[in-house]
Amino acid sequence: MPEVATSTSDNALRNSSILRIFKKDRVAIGVVHCPAFPGSPRHDGRPIKDIYEAALRDCHAYTQGGIDGLIIENHGDLPFLRPEDIGHETTAFMTAITRQAIIETGLPVGVNVLANAPIPALAVAAASGAQFIRVNQWANAYVANEGLLNGEAALALRYRRQIAAQHVAVFADSHVKHGAHAITADRTVTELTRDLEFFDADGVIATGQRTGDAASEDELVGIKHATRLPVLVGSGVTEDNVENMLTHANGVIIGSSLKEGGVWWNPVEEPRVRSFMSHVQKVRDGS
Repeated sequence: MPEVATSTSDNALRNSSILRIFKKDRVAIGVVHCPAFPGSPRHDGRPIKDIYEAALRDCHAYTQGGIDGLIIENHGDLPFLRPEDIGHETTAFMTAITRQAIIETGLPVGVNVLANAPIPALAVAAASGAQFIRVNQWANAYVANEGLLNGEAALALRYRRQIAAQHVAVFADSHVKHGAHAITADRTVTELTRDLEFFDADGVIATGQRTGDAASEDELVGIKHATRLPVLVGSGVTEDNVENMLTHANGVIIGSSLKEGGVWWNPVEEPRVRSFMSHVQKVRDGS
């Protein structure tokens, strides 16, 4: 693949999807970790109405704290299914919650269907009005907790066109968390990042090794220099590091550190969100 050049038009491309969706060039996106849906092993029998209400409480806590956008995840459905095994019920539940989140908050909302299911995520986004999806493995192959996962870009992009959802942006992880990189171990993060742009992702996400782990600054800088696309940090963001992260990235995706006790399965605390966003605003004011 040719080297990535840098120019005025490249800088416009780097910011294009972030500016289009959020109307800002430095953003914070709050993760709504939905409780386990019916049919998944950890579902405790609670009615779907209660699940929706729990997810929407987090949406409102984020919104009242000043967050810029949301991403809805079926994170309670552990252990996650492979993409081809995800049931229609998951797509239906996710669509209902996502649509209500959009209506009640008025924020830009995205979708992540786990594990690595861009086609269901695109269906949810198109039906609900969501503006982006997150995909953990977009190009190449990866040994994840769920086994061998293939990049879904070719099929997902064709599906996106079939359902007239080209407006739904794809934010894809560069160095995927929760697994081993043995298959691509002979390829640098720079090369993996360029693959995402080559396969028409709209943004690149840098992550740590698992949910809640911080991305390394060196890797984040390397990813930024490897692509003209917007770069986001997708794990391990806190009040203590967000200002530094946003000197290199266009956005952060945050969940765990804004929950009670800093644990992802607990409720979002509005005061934590408000305090966190004060740090984000400092970066905006200084840029």
